[in-house]
Amino acid sequence: MDLGQFSLSLSVENIAESRAFYQKLGFEIYDDHEKEHWVILKQGDVVLGLFQGMFEGNVLTFNPTDVRAVQKALKAQGVPLMTEADEETKGPAYLMLQDPDGNTILIDQHDPAYKPTSKS
Repeated sequence: MDLGQFSLSLSVENIAESRAFYQKLGFEIYDDHEKEHWVILKQGDVVLGLFQGMFEGNVLTFNPTDVRAVQKALKAQGVPLMTEADEETKGPAYLMLQDPDGNTILIDQHDPAYKPTSKS
């Protein structure tokens, strides 16, 4: 099962303040949507998403190329899912689950044609 790129999605109180803080740690803007209250930053292979007012708690995020294949593998192992991808469709979709400690995991297949907007 290939979960794809991993990132940590942080729920923040002030997007501008958090962005500035992580930029001081060497992160660079990868996808800038601060006006919509979210930004994606990168440092090497590390991807960090900052989201203001979009969800509670922090989220472990994976971006596979085939979320439906991941979903089938998880279901075959009896892993309970909070949200499922529609298996009758193709393209972008997501599923959500929680680990035994209640941490949310988002497995989110993006549109391969999507191009991030970057500005520092």
